[in-house]
Amino acid sequence: MNRTEVTEKIMTAKVRQGLKWADVAARVGQSKAWVTAACLGQMTLTKDQSAVVGMLFGLTEEEQQWLTIPPYKGSMPTGIPTDPLIYRFYELVSVYGTTFKDLIHEEFGDGIMSAIDFEMDIRREPNPNGDRVKVTMSGKFLPYKTY
Repeated sequence: MNRTEVTEKIMTAKVRQGLKWADVAARVGQSKAWVTAACLGQMTLTKDQSAVVGMLFGLTEEEQQWLTIPPYKGSMPTGIPTDPLIYRFYELVSVYGTTFKDLIHEEFGDGIMSAIDFEMDIRREPNPNGDRVKVTMSGKFLPYKTY
């Protein structure tokens, strides 16, 4: 058993049971984005959270334990994403990355937006020309220090 196999088991159970990530998040007591990331192998659950996820998805104690071990974050099967939806985010960074950087530096100074002290929300935004995907990201600004 390994973390990838646990993720596959979670996805199989999710599909079989017809669960929505929002329902899982409500049971775990964290945001939908964070719980989804945790169940997909990108975040670390507490023992109590892994027990809730284990109960929902029928995981053994060993499988639940895998959810409490810090994962290898950001791991993807290829360097450049091939899935069309994920690739669009890669494209956003490729096209707008320098704009993000320049506007953040202009507003905050030299530093970065944290992906650790971070929140994200994804919502449907109705639009007469076709519904839009609204992604909101909020990360703490971390200035570079001098020494």
